[in-house]
Amino acid sequence: MLRIVLFLATNFAIVILLGIIMSLLGIDTRTTSGLLFFAALFGMGGSLISLAISKWIAKKSTGAHVIVTPSNPTEKWLYDTVAGMAKEAEIGMPEVAIYDSPDINAFATGMNKNAALVAVSTGLLQNMSKDETEAVLAHEITHVACGDMVTLSLIQGVVNTFVIFLSRLAANAINTFLSDDDGEGLGFFGYMAVVIVLEMFLGLFASLIVMWFSRRREFVADKGAAYLTGKEKMISALRRLQAHQLPSALPDQVAAFGIRPKEGGMANFFRSHPRLEERIAALEKL
Repeated sequence: MLRIVLFLATNFAIVILLGIIMSLLGIDTRTTSGLLFFAALFGMGGSLISLAISKWIAKKSTGAHVIVTPSNPTEKWLYDTVAGMAKEAEIGMPEVAIYDSPDINAFATGMNKNAALVAVSTGLLQNMSKDETEAVLAHEITHVACGDMVTLSLIQGVVNTFVIFLSRLAANAINTFLSDDDGEGLGFFGYMAVVIVLEMFLGLFASLIVMWFSRRREFVADKGAAYLTGKEKMISALRRLQAHQLPSALPDQVAAFGIRPKEGGMANFFRSHPRLEERIAALEKL
């Protein structure tokens, strides 16, 4: 319930904020340039605002406990391991957190690679060896070092912009074509219905681009983990995930950066992560 409330409240606040900006700037969406600005503001702006508050959302939605001063040997080992990897990857020390979940998972988030968050679940700590946990942490550190959170948000923002712009441009053309002598066309509700249908249709193609990039960066993060810890440790971690066939329980805002994928995609093209066997095969070829 908390995740749902946070998701709805965050999106509502973003829409209100961007609506105020539109009003203050006096943007006329009836012109092509105005419509493009509107699309970019909501498409790119919404994506960047979501990125800016991603750490806060992640902490609240998972109930993550940030390690400030380690209180036990596990926390100290976790903190020191991340610190060593961050130094080797030449990034700032991320916040390190643990969240309570039986899900074997970990994620990284944040809009700045020098001020990121790396979190692991209690399920991962209980079910993986130190070598396997080390490999997972290296995988997440590679995401941070490569700036994957920012890049994915930018790609998402660009495709969102074109989906919003093209759907409304097409809806305007349909409305003009159907208009009678009095200028009556689709009407407000008819226009919005066409926009929604077009956004859903174009959104499917946009998802193909975003998910393709998401899968590519998973292979890169696995390779980075192999470089930092040795490929056998990363292969062992992925095989451990294979043995626990449970889908990711992470909230949508950070699921793309979890070590375990969410299931339920319509096809391989719509998966945020490659299949585990594909990732293992890629590592074995290194």
